[in-house]
Amino acid sequence: MDLLHSRLPDHSSIQLDRVAFYGRTLSEYLQIFDLDLPSWRGGTILDCPAGASSFVAESHVQGIHTVACDPLYGSDVTRLIERGESDIQHVIERVARVPHLFQWNFYSSLSALQDYRRTALRRFQEDYPGGLLEHRYINAELPRLPFEDRRFDLVLSGHFLFTYSDRFNYAFHREAILELVRVSAKEVRIYPLQGPDAQPYWYMDPLLFDLKQQGILAEIIPVPFEFQRGSNQMLRLIR
Repeated sequence: MDLLHSRLPDHSSIQLDRVAFYGRTLSEYLQIFDLDLPSWRGGTILDCPAGASSFVAESHVQGIHTVACDPLYGSDVTRLIERGESDIQHVIERVARVPHLFQWNFYSSLSALQDYRRTALRRFQEDYPGGLLEHRYINAELPRLPFEDRRFDLVLSGHFLFTYSDRFNYAFHREAILELVRVSAKEVRIYPLQGPDAQPYWYMDPLLFDLKQQGILAEIIPVPFEFQRGSNQMLRLIR
């Protein structure tokens, strides 16, 4: 994974010094991905990378077959939770430096944001040991995934690819997205489309062109959620 750019000034970008092991709840996923979960009952869903999200834990309870993958899975749960707690604190501190880059409607305050993150982490913690044994949590890292072609009906990828566009170059993004499409049978949804400076991904037009050349239908469509300013769209890819 190649570094691309140096960090932007503190006032114009959220300054994260690592890819955070950070999670979101099912209620957030439903809005972030404009997801009608019951319509996917009977299918399979991949969350990649999932971090400390509770989407798999909560959807599993509802009878939806979901799998999560992340480079840190396979580690002892205590170590993961320690990392999760540390990264929650790190992200909250960095968001607090640039509150103007965010809309405070869904999360009314930094405290509310932190509560959501800790709720996701707690639910992940409860599900992870059993889910690991049931192969619902898989150690894997983009741009190479250990799944056969068309393994999942729906692939979700949130708060990684474009969120860390200051860390990974265009070649990585293209390769990772093609890999997500490879393991999907129907569609891929990616959110958000902004980088750490709350600006649209710099190379979206070349990316859409490259995807079209690969025979992939790419649509930018609205979603009923916005926290980072301007982050009210997702990229939907159809084979």
